[in-house]
Amino acid sequence: MKKRVLAAIVMIAIFVPLLLIGGKTFAIFMTLLALLGLYELLHIRESRKEFPFLMKMFAYVMVVFFALSHFDSIEFIYTMDYRVVAFMIFAFLSPMVFIHDYKKYNLNDALFLIGSVLFIGLSFNLLIICRNYDIMYIIYLLLITTITDTFALFTGMLVGKHKLCPKVSPKKTIEGLIGGTVAGSFVATAFYITAIDPSMSLTFVAIVTVILSLLGQLGDLVFSSIKRYYGKKDFSNLIPEHGGILDRFDSLIFVVLAFIIFSSVL
Repeated sequence: MKKRVLAAIVMIAIFVPLLLIGGKTFAIFMTLLALLGLYELLHIRESRKEFPFLMKMFAYVMVVFFALSHFDSIEFIYTMDYRVVAFMIFAFLSPMVFIHDYKKYNLNDALFLIGSVLFIGLSFNLLIICRNYDIMYIIYLLLITTITDTFALFTGMLVGKHKLCPKVSPKKTIEGLIGGTVAGSFVATAFYITAIDPSMSLTFVAIVTVILSLLGQLGDLVFSSIKRYYGKKDFSNLIPEHGGILDRFDSLIFVVLAFIIFSSVL
């Protein structure tokens, strides 16, 4: 437990100043995390079958491109260049013809790389754009995930009796889900109404925040399902007692993706 707390303090000490600085510094930092996240996702997949080296290198290049797209914009821009997406699809699918060895590279490999690049690259890009637009929004999202996760853990430990999804995450409970959702939604809603837009309907903000809290917990379960599928406890051992980047950002990735759906009305 001491190592876990110490690691959490170190993470906060690194992340918070960079979040406050923002700009290119934060964008570069988040891109590095995106690269680490992609590495973890590819590495856990390679526990069963390795990707060709050049395909992996191209995937890393594309993640950098997507993560840094519009990284210096102060407007809420969430569009992609379809020309680049089309080029990436061609680049990942075409080698199947030239390699002509399904044991080395096949359709499943190509689609996994395409999906991983888009998933990781766009998720971290949205975090960068959200920070550039207004730091208050990313604090709002961070409050949802951190308070929800913390209270879900303690509520589950104290009163948790009914398993939420035992085949995916044996320790999570329905009581933890409820406790985390209530606490995370209350704190984040209060912050939004106080610091972002006091004129916004309290009921509407509360409903959206509850949805984001639930989707954040869904993200945790989805990433747990990926680890369970590949027989892994964590995505990596980068952070002592915490696992890897994707172990820490699983909920936040789903929350920021869901937030974009509501961004036009929040």
